[in-house]
Amino acid sequence: MFIREKKIDCGQYREVDIIPRTDNAERAVKGKRGKRIRVTAPKQKDINEKNARRYLVQLGNGNFGKGDFHVSLTYSADNLPSTVEAAEKFVGNYLRKVSRRREKLGVEPLKYILVTEYKHTKDGSSITRIHHHIIMNGGLNRTEIEAMWTKERINWKKAQNDLNYFDEINQIGWANADRIQVDENGIEALCKYITKEPQGKKRWSSSRNLIRPEQMPNADSKYSKAKITRLATSADAGKKYFEKQFPLYQIVSVQPVYYDETGWHIYLKMWKKDDAIGKKRQRRKGEGKWKKNT
Repeated sequence: MFIREKKIDCGQYREVDIIPRTDNAERAVKGKRGKRIRVTAPKQKDINEKNARRYLVQLGNGNFGKGDFHVSLTYSADNLPSTVEAAEKFVGNYLRKVSRRREKLGVEPLKYILVTEYKHTKDGSSITRIHHHIIMNGGLNRTEIEAMWTKERINWKKAQNDLNYFDEINQIGWANADRIQVDENGIEALCKYITKEPQGKKRWSSSRNLIRPEQMPNADSKYSKAKITRLATSADAGKKYFEKQFPLYQIVSVQPVYYDETGWHIYLKMWKKDDAIGKKRQRRKGEGKWKKNT
């Protein structure tokens, strides 16, 4: 048995797993170490599983934060779709409207994570309580984002001159756009909320322009089992030690977990420090490439 340090990066967000591995478990993948690997998204049917939620947290933290939106969309009784496919067509049309509006205004292209939640009726013949959660980047205002949840074509010129215009639009259902609130864990709480285990099913997708989680080369000789045991059982779970190991990052979580079969595992979450991101990002901030409509 040896101790592996496994790092997964997504944007400025990093997760590190320090976990015991056995030689037998590694023989099957011999020769595949030492390269960056794109992390594969979990299958749709596993959306409620631990790994799927973790992947979504990585994806969310790597792409969204303060100033972005969490949009909730429901259906009125008159517009309730009879199949998941029909609902996804509705929300797909909505996302295209948002994308075109952004392009028209010159704001950056739409980025999103979409989660569709639904239940089957008791006889399984149809679906009920279907609704959508969307995490999307900022750039539009709340009124516009909510107004586009309609089958109607919006007259944007009229909307600029008529304060009551949006109140007269027939909505597909209830639409609510909230600005995302972040804490030291980024938007982890929101990602876990929209993928919470429901009394039903979930399907999710995302835009192609997201930064994807990437597994960095593993390190298999940095730690001994005894060292990990000392760190895991120390007063700060080894946080001061790991701060020295990852000086470019601010560590926000150190979680030691003990398993009878393998011993101590340590899981870390961290963000790249502002002064470590580099002058390139600072220049990009000052360029004002995208216009904002607030």
